[in-house]
Amino acid sequence: MVKKLKIAVLFGGPSLEHEVSVESGKRVLSDLSPEKYETIPVHIQRDGSWPIDPEELAKQADLAFIALHGKYGEDGAVQEFLERLGLPYTGSGVLASALGMNKILSYRLFQAVGLNVPRFEVISRQDADWRGGYPLNISIDLPLIIKPANQGSSLGVSLVRRAEEVWPAVEKALQFGREAIVQEYIDGQEFTGSVLEMGEKVAALEPLQILPLTGEFFDYQSKYSVGASEERIMSDLLVVREEIQQGALRAHKAIGACGFSRSDFILSPDGRLYILEINTVPGMTKNSLFPKAAEASGISFPTLLDILIEQALKKEMPA
Repeated sequence: MVKKLKIAVLFGGPSLEHEVSVESGKRVLSDLSPEKYETIPVHIQRDGSWPIDPEELAKQADLAFIALHGKYGEDGAVQEFLERLGLPYTGSGVLASALGMNKILSYRLFQAVGLNVPRFEVISRQDADWRGGYPLNISIDLPLIIKPANQGSSLGVSLVRRAEEVWPAVEKALQFGREAIVQEYIDGQEFTGSVLEMGEKVAALEPLQILPLTGEFFDYQSKYSVGASEERIMSDLLVVREEIQQGALRAHKAIGACGFSRSDFILSPDGRLYILEINTVPGMTKNSLFPKAAEASGISFPTLLDILIEQALKKEMPA
């Protein structure tokens, strides 16, 4: 009889994406094959507390499946913690996770490997005049996208069309961290490109076009509310399809991602493709884009989980 692998599924956590993470964790737990795996649910609370002593967990489990999104789960923090425990885990390592979460650093890396990013400027809390008003000297014309530099799931993102809306949007973004990004708004078609490592192969999955149905752009509600967006395979946009796949692969390699990643793109009216961000722990809910891209590529969700676990077990842990 083949010994079952003991998989600790980590979900929840102290980030603002707690609820989405719980949904990802529940789906992973329900779809991991009971014939192959013994699962250990680890619902990390909003205050960061674990339901089991982490050192004891490391003794019990063969692998941690990270279904934590946002800060702590996607920024390298839990990855570093697991490495100290000596427990292998799915997805990217500490540095790649931190780079993927930091939009300023990832944008600069994307530019270095030849990817287009929207024009952007960085505003820090030190730059902001907290007495209010509009003291900011921004050289990018309206409309603007203003967002936190270190946040996921479009949290804290504002589409700004009027000058008087800039300051409130900056204040909103800075509530999530020390820095905010002000970037040009590109009114174009939105796409996502996913990358999955299988054995020695790093493969670009089928890209999806994103059609927000309730918002002006792919915001938090569009991402996670049922019926708020629609995705379709890009059979009628073959040239852009290949460009998105190559861009997703380039972004994945630029930050040193491992296992899987999902990058968001926008195609401007003049045909120029821009990368918006990379996600190193993509959502695993029934409404999430990465599993949909895998399914469009002929990979079922249980098979996807098998692949991620196999890749994680091959990954070298730091000494």
